[in-house]
Amino acid sequence: MVNITASDVNKLRQQTGAGMMDCKKALVEAEGDFEKAIEVLRKKGQKVASSRSDREANEGVVLAKTNADATKAFAIMLNCETDFVAKNQEMVDFTKAILEIGIQKGCNTVEELLSADMNGRSVQDNLTDMIGKTGEKLEVNHFDVVSGSKAFAYTHQGNRVASIAAFNIAGFDGVDQIGKEVVMQIAAMSPIAIDKDDVDPKIIEKEIEIGKDLARQEGKAENMVEKIALGKLNKFFKECTLLNQESIIDSKKTVGQTLTEINKNLTVTAFKRLALGR
Repeated sequence: MVNITASDVNKLRQQTGAGMMDCKKALVEAEGDFEKAIEVLRKKGQKVASSRSDREANEGVVLAKTNADATKAFAIMLNCETDFVAKNQEMVDFTKAILEIGIQKGCNTVEELLSADMNGRSVQDNLTDMIGKTGEKLEVNHFDVVSGSKAFAYTHQGNRVASIAAFNIAGFDGVDQIGKEVVMQIAAMSPIAIDKDDVDPKIIEKEIEIGKDLARQEGKAENMVEKIALGKLNKFFKECTLLNQESIIDSKKTVGQTLTEINKNLTVTAFKRLALGR
């Protein structure tokens, strides 16, 4: 039998980040061959991934960042099973590394991200290794990208909510400040669309029906039901569409008003919001 020393175990641990006992068992199984031992640990990760495929992964890390010239913003959600793992710095750093790969490679989808090269192997392979380390189910469930003349990204403290947005024009005074305010608005107020014309017609139809039902339950006359429902719909637009929401910075103005006061042609062309549990 090959003699496995504490130094060997520690060396493998430094290379892989796996636990001491896991490293020792892998070296014993691989008869001291480091490359084979690494493969043993990878297979362990794959086995863990398979055995936990039916588990719920509702915790995790959510991050956002722009590319170098701030014309694109990216947001990622890497889910795990427990808050304990989500808050571990290694998990946060791993999510940051994956996000950086997505930015560098110009990925646009989860599938592109998982197949991208990361240290000579795919992101998915590295993710499988991390599953082996944590013993939890890990999944990249969201990877969103927006692009425009100027893009912004915001990660809320705690890495549970992040938002990204793109503007149609750039290069004017105040763009950085208003961009920061807008992505914070998105994170805080969770709009469903940019403006009322961007809301899914099915959602509008549903809101009108809800408004009608509520009016009837309140005993309103039938000839007033439609008008009341449309009034409730307008309130819905003010609460749920970005440009019509009250600004979290100045409640006397809507987000749309704050934008046009800075530049009459300025608007948001795209946004995404990621939040754990949503």
